Amino acid sequence: MAAAAPGDFEQAGELKIGQVGIANLRVRSLDVARLAGEMRERVQRAPGLFARAAVIVDFGGLSACPDADTTRALLDALREAGVLPVALAYGTSDIERLAEAVGLPLLAKFRAQYERVGGEAPPPAAAPAPAREPEPARPAAPARTDGIGQVHTSPVRSGQQVYAQGRDLTVMATVGAGAEVIADGSVHIYGALRGRALAGAQGETRARIFCREFHAELVAIAGHFKVLEDIPAALRGRPVQVRLDGEALLIEPLD
Repeated sequence: MAAAAPGDFEQAGELKIGQVGIANLRVRSLDVARLAGEMRERVQRAPGLFARAAVIVDFGGLSACPDADTTRALLDALREAGVLPVALAYGTSDIERLAEAVGLPLLAKFRAQYERVGGEAPPPAAAPAPAREPEPARPAAPARTDGIGQVHTSPVRSGQQVYAQGRDLTVMATVGAGAEVIADGSVHIYGALRGRALAGAQGETRARIFCREFHAELVAIAGHFKVLEDIPAALRGRPVQVRLDGEALLIEPLD
């Protein structure tokens, strides 16, 4: 192996701690066959969104931590269904031991409160165990959404993500396919929405999404989501607003 020249401190690999869009599967019933079947259906309905998607498995919705054998069976079933479990969500010391037993890292959930449904309390705040690429934990308390909104003036291109923490997000251009815009408040898009838009990312159910030209891959408010395949063709290409009515995610034309 060739030694680095004196004074040459350039690293062979640059490690960054950042935010990436990893789906969080919160397990509510430890029925391996049913969980795999539901995931297989999601992949079949929206392969561009879910096929080979990275997934964090979250056992925080269960009354007890599952055993290692059941967890391995679930991980195998999810892989066969078409997704890639990459970590367990940080929770208790039992979850930490389980992660070691099945050979997966622990990650603080990227959208800890975005992923919860029905106003459930998030798991107790704690620092995640070291992982290859840990993601920063979001605050446990509801984010403030009464500040000045964040404005993004350039197109959001495939692979890019724009996040407005504690405020609304206004995008003055197109959100391209494969791009993602996220806000703890509402999302306003003054161009075409072809990627993903997530409002109320910390659980704010009053948040809304507005766009002038609707072709979204996914829209979500406070954890309730719809993918393109769930959206009536009559709404595509039109100005719309997306809002919650109780547990129902509504997409309504604005013209």
